[in-house]
Amino acid sequence: MSDEQEKKSQPKGRFPFTVVRHVVQVLILVLFAVPVVAAGWSLFGGTLGGNDAIRTPADLPFFGTLSSSSVFGITLLDPFAVLQTIAASKSFSLDWLIGLLPLLVVYALIRGRVFCGWVCPVNLLLEIVDWLRKKLHVNVEEHAVPRHAKVYVALGVLVLSAVLSFPVFEALSPVGFIVKGIVFGGVAGGITLLAIILAELFWGHRVWCRSICPLGGFYEVVGKVGLVNVKIDHETCIGCNKCKKVCLCDPEILEPAVDGGDSIVRAGDCMLCGKCIETCPVKALDIKIGR
Repeated sequence: MSDEQEKKSQPKGRFPFTVVRHVVQVLILVLFAVPVVAAGWSLFGGTLGGNDAIRTPADLPFFGTLSSSSVFGITLLDPFAVLQTIAASKSFSLDWLIGLLPLLVVYALIRGRVFCGWVCPVNLLLEIVDWLRKKLHVNVEEHAVPRHAKVYVALGVLVLSAVLSFPVFEALSPVGFIVKGIVFGGVAGGITLLAIILAELFWGHRVWCRSICPLGGFYEVVGKVGLVNVKIDHETCIGCNKCKKVCLCDPEILEPAVDGGDSIVRAGDCMLCGKCIETCPVKALDIKIGR
């Protein structure tokens, strides 16, 4: 089926999850850029020059990146970055715990990998790569690496951080390259991002997000207790498997529900992207609160 036929076959009147997700992802990047511009600085680490003193973005009510931000004086920290810091420094600070708890609680209550689907700029970029690969008619492996491998990659990152005494993924993070590049002009993680794009184009379908990203592995574990889930109406489902074909996480996470063994998508991998809900021709899928 062509892309045009797929669009025509999608049910009308469903919430436009994909459009809204992409708008949210872009707005989050804009949100991090605004304080820099508002303070009179340039994006991507540039400076405007001149002799007059200007404010620093840190003086504003909001400033930071996805790793560390300040909101009205309250520090918010990426939980996985904090774990790396603890491993690298072999120390612990109560301030770190206070900084990571708000985000950890929010993502745990909703669903851990909602970060991946609705916040992470790499996921947005790789959806563009998906589109490009289809246009170029490039076929890649569907399951190049088992999806749970990213959990072990996350554990490996923590062990390496302890051994090498610095936060390993923070130094190589493609997420950091995009966000910190916009805000500070940082280049760390650029090679990682290039390697990911090449792998997505020529090796495996969504191999980074599904199977390798340690941040995704961390949020997969957190997502096992999420209260917001995709639910299925078994009486309405016709078993067409269109939902599996569009799943950004991995088609296998839908199997227990579609096969009749469960009423919700329970796997911690689900990022609530909504593509399965948008695609279902009989509206058998929807969002439910509760496990």
